[in-house]
Amino acid sequence: MSIELRHFRCFLAIADTLSVTRAAERLHLTQPAVSRTLRQLEETLGTRLVERTTHHLALTPDGLAFRDQAALAVSAFDRALAHGRHRTGWPLRLGHAWSAAGADTTTLLRRWHEEHPDTPLELLRIDDRTAGLARGDVDAALLRGEVHVPGLVTEQLTTEPRVAGLPADDPLAARPALSLADLAHRTLALNTVSGTTTLDLWPPDARPSATITIGNTDDWIAAITGGRAIGVTTSATAGMHPHPAMAYVPLTDAPPVPVVLAWRDGPGHPRIPDLVTLAHEVLG
Repeated sequence: MSIELRHFRCFLAIADTLSVTRAAERLHLTQPAVSRTLRQLEETLGTRLVERTTHHLALTPDGLAFRDQAALAVSAFDRALAHGRHRTGWPLRLGHAWSAAGADTTTLLRRWHEEHPDTPLELLRIDDRTAGLARGDVDAALLRGEVHVPGLVTEQLTTEPRVAGLPADDPLAARPALSLADLAHRTLALNTVSGTTTLDLWPPDARPSATITIGNTDDWIAAITGGRAIGVTTSATAGMHPHPAMAYVPLTDAPPVPVVLAWRDGPGHPRIPDLVTLAHEVLG
């Protein structure tokens, strides 16, 4: 049996919802049809992609690896179809997980519109380590930290200093600057989805005493302003996400964070070289 696009869409719906029932609702199919399509895909590939019990569904390691490739294939098909229907104004999708280009975001968007009015630049926030780039949701992405993802090309644009995020009424918030040691023995909010801060930033004997895990910038800010934790981020967050109950204090001994523009190796949007050039001009 040959694999068709419907097999990819079916598998991705299951992977996104982790439920055959919800996948069937999303695809407007019956549950038996979804199960049958998944089984056909697994038999053709010769591997199990999904583990199912009566009360649990999870992707296998092969399923996790196949998910990103399937998403790329579906995205490429949809993009090619859209481009064929709209020969002018093919949007360039620029992803980011948080803070975009920081204080330079507006300048980047406005200059692009002025210099390339025939190609809309769509800025999309996607809470993912590659801001949707690895799975084909965007054409390029502004990312922070080291990026080691096969198939991606990166170019560093600048670096950003780190700052501590604290409740505005925290005693440390009144200081002009802090060190990492000042944050030891505090509870640290860690964005494990797209953040750049880990406990490895501290020496093993002087790390924050506890951590809480969050998945995006909004929840990170809520955890800090609610008094549950402190955090470490970059200066871009301070500029893009001011909050009356939040204080951002410079860190004197934390290494800066690289800001990179990333895109997929191989054929892509024809305007990516123009975006690279403009990003260097604006951020560099």
